Amino acid sequence: MAFDIEMIKEVYARYPERIAAARKAVGKPLTLTEKILYSHLSDGPATAAYERGKSYVDFQPDRVAMQDATAQMALLQFMQAGKDQVAVPSTVHCDHLIQAEVGAAKDLQKANDKNKEVYDFLASVSNKYGIGFWKPGAGIIHQVVLENYAFPGGMMIGTDSHTPNAGGLGMVAIGVGGADACDVMAGLPWELKFPKLIGVKLTGKMSGWTSAKDVILKVAGILTVKGGTGAIVEYFGEGARSLSATGKGTICNMGAEIGATTSIFGYDEKSAAYLSGTGRSDIAELANGIAEHLTGDDEVYVNPEQYFDQLIEINLSELEPHVNGPFTPDLAWPLSKFAAAVKENNWPAKLEVGLIGSCTNSSYEDISRAASLAQQAVDKKLVAKSEFTITPGSEQVRYTVERDGFLGTFGKMGGVVLANACGPCIGQWARHGAEKQEKNSIITSFNRNFAKRADGNPNTHAFVASPEVVTALAIAGDLTFNPMTDSLINEEGKEVRLDEPRGLEMPTKGFAVEDAGYQAPAEDGSQVDVIVDPKSDRLQLLESFPAWEGTDLKGLKLLIKAKGKCTTDHISMAGPWLRFRGHLDNISNNMLIGAVNAYNDETNKVKNQITGEYGEVPATQRHYKEEGVGTVVVGDENYGEGSSREHAAMEPRFLGVRAILVKSFARIHETNLKKQGMLALTFDDPADYDKVQEDDTIDILGLTEFAPNKPLTVVLTHADGTKDEFLVNHTYNEGQIEWFKAGSALNLIKAGIL
Repeated sequence: MAFDIEMIKEVYARYPERIAAARKAVGKPLTLTEKILYSHLSDGPATAAYERGKSYVDFQPDRVAMQDATAQMALLQFMQAGKDQVAVPSTVHCDHLIQAEVGAAKDLQKANDKNKEVYDFLASVSNKYGIGFWKPGAGIIHQVVLENYAFPGGMMIGTDSHTPNAGGLGMVAIGVGGADACDVMAGLPWELKFPKLIGVKLTGKMSGWTSAKDVILKVAGILTVKGGTGAIVEYFGEGARSLSATGKGTICNMGAEIGATTSIFGYDEKSAAYLSGTGRSDIAELANGIAEHLTGDDEVYVNPEQYFDQLIEINLSELEPHVNGPFTPDLAWPLSKFAAAVKENNWPAKLEVGLIGSCTNSSYEDISRAASLAQQAVDKKLVAKSEFTITPGSEQVRYTVERDGFLGTFGKMGGVVLANACGPCIGQWARHGAEKQEKNSIITSFNRNFAKRADGNPNTHAFVASPEVVTALAIAGDLTFNPMTDSLINEEGKEVRLDEPRGLEMPTKGFAVEDAGYQAPAEDGSQVDVIVDPKSDRLQLLESFPAWEGTDLKGLKLLIKAKGKCTTDHISMAGPWLRFRGHLDNISNNMLIGAVNAYNDETNKVKNQITGEYGEVPATQRHYKEEGVGTVVVGDENYGEGSSREHAAMEPRFLGVRAILVKSFARIHETNLKKQGMLALTFDDPADYDKVQEDDTIDILGLTEFAPNKPLTVVLTHADGTKDEFLVNHTYNEGQIEWFKAGSALNLIKAGIL
């Protein structure tokens, strides 16, 4: 569980020289983001300024973190790379496969029984290759990383889209696919398009019902789910310095919902206090020694409009609590306007369940503030009208808040404590009655609320708010209740008001834990065997994808033209499908089953051009593959937003889809497609999306001269013999084109070329 203090010393030792070189290359003062990025260039000190949003750059991250659902495929790929040990400190966290149903103890035991094969695989492969292993029940990856591994000025990649949580401690932490993690663990540079910079200046100071969660809820409303695409969001100002480190983590965590590459805060006294409070005072001491390099230059913050591509200003003293949703995390409502929105839109006002915790809001501060409201409910003889659940973020947090009486307080209110795992936040929720698909409302302190995500019910209206607001609304059982202004009738028939929530940033008696759930790897893993049963339906060793045949792609068929939002949840659902995350063939049976077919407005029902019949998407694609027919998937804007899961790229590759053609991509998904040897293409003219017809045969021309910044040509041959021809764009650089030609990036690693 050691936090690699020698590695951190090495990182900090190179900062002065590299930042000086970067400042000279750029020719102006540097933001914090630029300092960290330039200090992590794989080829050393900066000698050139990279063009934001255009230049591809190689970096060398300090750490890799993987959650169990994505680690399976990442490590199956790493096993093919031919390496004896990982090249950088890496960890695996078992947090995704525990299904919430009745409560922590029984749910964890059930998960251990049900997932034993996967856990044993992850533990053994970690043991063999020098990877730290966090057992089931240890906690959610992002909270565990914040408590143990995140450090100011570091760079980390993680196989989960909410990896940016570590930005709360001043780390550039970026969600990636497993193939990227595999590359870095193999000792290769990690490539990223040099991001644009969005600055968020925070002034004032929060009070009362407002919390750090409301900052990102407000920002999401401003930028929308794709407004941060290709950018890093840097928060600064007196307001930023007033926020707790875990509050900053909450903001950075949910920055994934605006499409941001990552988000970050500078190092300050709150950062130092959290490091010391979590047993890392030596890191705080090191950081204090180079504090000037762990924040942006003074000139940047005096005139931020000159240094950021976009600037947002928020006065925390005026910021109102927000509720976002339903069905998208960027539909932002100030609390004072939310009740009217519920009524005007005819959303179910009765609140069925309130859920707090998750990786986004499970800090000691979050739990203590929510518990202060639960205690009020008990004292004021209020009985919670909604179901209420609590998901601690780590065993350390759970143990500490139980010691300090908060879990007992929730119990008196009627709350149920779930396992230290992702649970309902990612669809791992055995919600009784969800199968009836009744129209209902829930509210969570999670980060993501796409349709069907939490419980599989498309009619569940999921809203996102702070733990405090969630708790208050769960007590009321009514979405139109405003705890800042409204009263409630208690069990004695008396009218009572909820006072403002109160809490502590960190426990006065310090954090405590009996067993954090960590397993250190063997010093010599050469004798450790990793066994995968060939008959397993959960784990499957990988076979290499075939190389490009060296010709243009002709005679392709349209598999599906997806309409509207198509997230990675639509492409490769989570929930019950998580059990197949280590078995590519089996999980491919969920490919695109959530995408809406533009021709019939239905999900999982597409036309098979060979038979003329309609069928499920995976079955139709398997038939095309059997017949040796390649296909194309067409999509809308921001295709592949959401989770970092690379299965959404590997499944179509495995089943024989040759290209994904869309109006625009979400960053992680586009990279995942490239890594797997897929063609990720965008319409030069988005209106050409409308030219694609259901019975089209598709040619992709220009691949024999495939080159950076050179468009390709798509020819559609319609059923009546007429044709449409148009240009399509791509963002492949020379190295990525080699991935495509080889069949995948991993094929080049195996060949010793990368």
